[in-house]
Amino acid sequence: MQSDENTRHAEKMKKIKAARDRMMETKTEEKGLVIVHTGAGKGKSSSGFGMILRCIAHGMPCAVVQFIKGNWITGEAEMIRTRFSGACRFFVSGEGFTWEVQDRERDIAAARRGWEIAKQQILDPEIRFVLLDEINIALRYDYLDIDEVVEFLLEEKPPMTHVCLTGRNAKPELIEAADLVTEMTLVKHPFRDGVKAQKGVEF
Repeated sequence: MQSDENTRHAEKMKKIKAARDRMMETKTEEKGLVIVHTGAGKGKSSSGFGMILRCIAHGMPCAVVQFIKGNWITGEAEMIRTRFSGACRFFVSGEGFTWEVQDRERDIAAARRGWEIAKQQILDPEIRFVLLDEINIALRYDYLDIDEVVEFLLEEKPPMTHVCLTGRNAKPELIEAADLVTEMTLVKHPFRDGVKAQKGVEF
């Protein structure tokens, strides 16, 4: 009986593999992707930094431009700066969360500085992947012009450079322009039960 079940399983997997092989034969294009991680759930930045680690492992030079968070000490920033600074550039443009700064003009100026750095990194022919962490927050509050950002990504980004933009409330124009969009859905979070941000989980 176990043998019959294994035989049926093998036949089923053989058909699936044949169908998948046919599908993969049609996927031949390579291009630099515009990737958006958004939604109320946790994991947007975490996923972006996971891709940074993949790039480092593949020997692909990369860069991070962090908006909004300011000089908040995070594990990813410490790791990149102390262990992988030759493989990944790390820039911080924000002065802190908007409710901490409480100065719109300073927030706008910081976001503009970050965007100028971001454009330089994206246009650098050595850089293959750029993570724009929490830029969606800057776009949400109109610290940056969404039309300017989208136009740059569509018309000036080198064709083989990947750019990942994270943060909740991604604007519809960005979602429309992106190649890959993932929305993290909040199902449950310990913060609601009074648990503060945890080292190694949130930062």
